[in-house]
Amino acid sequence: MLNQLGDTLTYHGDALKLRAERQRVLAANIANADTPNYKAMDFDFKSALQNATTGFGSPTSAAAGVFKTDARHLSTSTLSLPGVNMQYRTPNQLSIDGNSVEMDTERASFADNAVRYEASLRFLNGQIKTLSLAIQGQ
Repeated sequence: MLNQLGDTLTYHGDALKLRAERQRVLAANIANADTPNYKAMDFDFKSALQNATTGFGSPTSAAAGVFKTDARHLSTSTLSLPGVNMQYRTPNQLSIDGNSVEMDTERASFADNAVRYEASLRFLNGQIKTLSLAIQGQ
């Protein structure tokens, strides 16, 4: 029984981490909507969660082909979680400056991800409260 409870909490904990990471990626896309030649990125949440729960996966930087070539570049190890395969988003319409951010798509994805993050958080909180009540004998 404790293993099932631990597995459930671990699963939803991993889901929250991935939702937070996706929110960060989508926020970066929105923040760079006016940056010339910026390429919007995202990842497949379902496969990332599957990789996280099964223990498989590869570092994002290697999967996306991102390498640190200058000391002033951000470290790729802090940009995302292992098992998350970042992919460039294919725009429906190309912009003149080479930017691939589509604000409507990014806003919709950001809002959808925020709602799902909140749902996962509420579910996890409910599980913890139930467990706490059971431990207290109420």
